[in-house]
Amino acid sequence: MPVQIVVNTRLLLKDKLEGMGWFTYQTLKRITRDNPDVHFVFLFDRDFDEEFVFSENITPLIIGPQARHPSLYYWWFQYSVKNILNQMRPDLFLSSDGFLSLGAKCRQLPVIHDINFLHYPKDSKWLTSKYYNYYFPKFAQEATRIATVSEFSKNDIAYNYKINPEKIDVVYNGINSFFRRLNEVEKSTTKQKYSNGTDYFLFVGSLHPRKNLVNLIDAFSLFKKESSSDLKLVLAGPSFWGLSDTYKTIKESGCETDIVLTGRLENEELANLMGSALALTFIPYYEGFGIPLVEAMEAQIPIIASNVSSIPEVLGDAGLLVNPFDTMEIKHAMLQLHTDKTLQVKLVEKGLIQKQKFSWDNSAGLLWQSILKAL
Repeated sequence: MPVQIVVNTRLLLKDKLEGMGWFTYQTLKRITRDNPDVHFVFLFDRDFDEEFVFSENITPLIIGPQARHPSLYYWWFQYSVKNILNQMRPDLFLSSDGFLSLGAKCRQLPVIHDINFLHYPKDSKWLTSKYYNYYFPKFAQEATRIATVSEFSKNDIAYNYKINPEKIDVVYNGINSFFRRLNEVEKSTTKQKYSNGTDYFLFVGSLHPRKNLVNLIDAFSLFKKESSSDLKLVLAGPSFWGLSDTYKTIKESGCETDIVLTGRLENEELANLMGSALALTFIPYYEGFGIPLVEAMEAQIPIIASNVSSIPEVLGDAGLLVNPFDTMEIKHAMLQLHTDKTLQVKLVEKGLIQKQKFSWDNSAGLLWQSILKAL
């Protein structure tokens, strides 16, 4: 009988792929195509788009309930998924968002992208934080192997969950192909659409407390006062829970009219926004990887980024590293990039070198190697 792998694909949502969703999509698209003799069962928690059934060796299954809340996480993984696994007895259960079915009668491989909820529990809703901090140590202990997206996350998981590092495989994220260098006409058109034709700093990602938007906005306000520039700050991404402080900071910044919130954007539109920015300003205080960093390298724009967690590992010397808790330091980096064209060019050139470490083909290959070890 062929090898059978059951996969948690609940994050494959049409037009709503976030970081873990993109990881799932890009790696599985390649792995299923490149291993036609393996049978994959994709588990969805709602109706799915046929786009996500990548090849003929995939059987999609919808099982309820829709798992978008801690109580429903528990029900889906500990009852619905567990029943499927115990009936099928697959060779492996692969879960690209880190959740496992405790006690299921098969090997299990979670991709635990990071454990930010351990370090910053107040950045999530109370029940979500409690659920993650109770169950993820159990998932890590029960896992046959663990995959994660950076050496930083590997060490973080190993240390805090008392896991042998040899059990953890690093599978870097890749870069989506729709990001690219834009020509001047494309840049001008994008700026007219989003920033009244002026240059802008850009943040990309979900608008979430741990993205440190309050300090970014405060630093931008200081930059505006010192530079007297007409630059804008564009925040591109869907809104999440816990943003009252962010909205309050925008209102009190003194430059509210220069801060643009775009909401969720289509892929091509996001690529245009990235490629037209003066720089990516990405200063979260915790990241397991930080996909916008490599997307900015692909788009050939400079980067200002945090000097903590996985970010220095991913960025290398291809950007200005700043203390995410020091608004004066962030402001100074903004002023540097605004005035120093030579520095802009130098950072873009270094980004072209650094980005070669990351591709979805490499990611898929590394995840497949982790699967083989687990098998």
